[in-house]
Amino acid sequence: MISMTLEAIAAATGGRLAGGADPTAVALGASTDSRAMAPGDLFVAVVGEHHDAHDHAAQAISSGAVAVLASRELDVPCVVVDDTVTALGRLARSVIDSQADLVVVAVTGSSGKTSTKDLLAQVLPAFGETLAPVGSFNTEVGLPMTALRLAPGTRVLVAEMGARGIGHIRYLTDIAPPRIGVVLNVGSAHVGEFGSIEAIAEAKGELVEALPHAGAGGVAVLNADDPLVAAMRSRTTARVVTYGESPGAGVRADDVHLDDRGRPSFALVHEGRRARVSMGVHGRHQVSNALAVAAVALALGLDLEQVADSLSRARAASRWRGDVTDTATGVTVVNDAYNANPGSMVAALDLLAAMTGVTPTRSARRSVAVLGEMLELGDLSVHEHGIVGRAAVRLGVDRLVVVGDGEAVQEMRDTALDAGGSAVLVADVGAAVALLRTELESGDVVLVKASRSVGLDRVAAALLDEVPGVGGVVLKVDDPVTVVDDPVPSGLAPDERVSPTDPSEARA
Repeated sequence: MISMTLEAIAAATGGRLAGGADPTAVALGASTDSRAMAPGDLFVAVVGEHHDAHDHAAQAISSGAVAVLASRELDVPCVVVDDTVTALGRLARSVIDSQADLVVVAVTGSSGKTSTKDLLAQVLPAFGETLAPVGSFNTEVGLPMTALRLAPGTRVLVAEMGARGIGHIRYLTDIAPPRIGVVLNVGSAHVGEFGSIEAIAEAKGELVEALPHAGAGGVAVLNADDPLVAAMRSRTTARVVTYGESPGAGVRADDVHLDDRGRPSFALVHEGRRARVSMGVHGRHQVSNALAVAAVALALGLDLEQVADSLSRARAASRWRGDVTDTATGVTVVNDAYNANPGSMVAALDLLAAMTGVTPTRSARRSVAVLGEMLELGDLSVHEHGIVGRAAVRLGVDRLVVVGDGEAVQEMRDTALDAGGSAVLVADVGAAVALLRTELESGDVVLVKASRSVGLDRVAAALLDEVPGVGGVVLKVDDPVTVVDDPVPSGLAPDERVSPTDPSEARA
């Protein structure tokens, strides 16, 4: 965070000093977690439905916080505002506005936001010093917390923007006004909250509406392969750059191949030039993410060969998103348990198929998919789970283990059985692990995926630590993931998961 006096923080947030706060005291950072304060931090007291971080203000001060951003007067140094989340956004905006040469690159979409921002964070440093969020900090708390990490000389802020309704992305663009906006896709994730796919498209398009016009440098990067995204061209005055595998895309992939580990390679094509990309991340869906990143980099003036090289050197940077690990017993675990929606679920099954099918260098391996419920799909939930069950059979999954007890997961199991697949429904994580211990053999590839709160990451952890004969030893990890501290505490209401430990309660 660019250092600010408490007097300046009060001015930026519309607050007032109280509790004996020294106007000249300087905040050097910010935190929403009273247990993780660094000396000189500003403690942001976020209030949830069942949790009030003001209760931890004294602890934060004793841990080194210079003051508390609070919505009521406290007996410790504080900046008192009407609403701490709104004030946090104002503070972040003031820091962004102080960076005259900063380019904000905003990314939204129903899926792929975090993987794309991780790739951007590894490609755009060739343009200039780049700051990107850890984990999925894409909310009205997570985005400002990322912006407050800006330092003098930062050239690019990558802003991941999620939403659970109309107006959410517009609010985030008021905090971090983008010059470049990327819309990845429009899917049915969180349709239960939005009400319809059309409403999701309306919300995602708020990003391109916020861009400056072409003459002021605004660039809208749109997925030509998604009709709902491509149609957003009419909602912006910015310059439009399209990407995809469609023949008319401005930044295009050609000659796509997957290796035995499901890592894609392709020819990156732009304005008649071609450069080969061999990715270190897993899944064919990463091609689309890479093309979006390439479109941004090229719009900033980077050379095609340079972009292709950076994409080839990029690695996974956020946990539980297609992590591929081989155990000592020869079982391969694909941990994609961070979250799930219908599009990402089918993409993960496609990766599993790529890793287990016959190739010139490999015999077929047995594929096992451990899947749980996709949440927030509303009235479409049962239908969409049925589609996933059929997709598992269509893609050749040898064994489907469905975890849970609701109507939606039962439909996933039943449709897979009706399609001729091998599928079983188990009640919970413990039952899934117990079954897998008896069934897994050397050479099997196991995919684990569900919505975050289902907790199937625990299945993957158990397989890595407790598969018979493994004893906690991991033989090989493909492109080790940088583990970031972005836990979502269990048992909290959605609006609470931002406090005190996680400002990122990820959104669509």
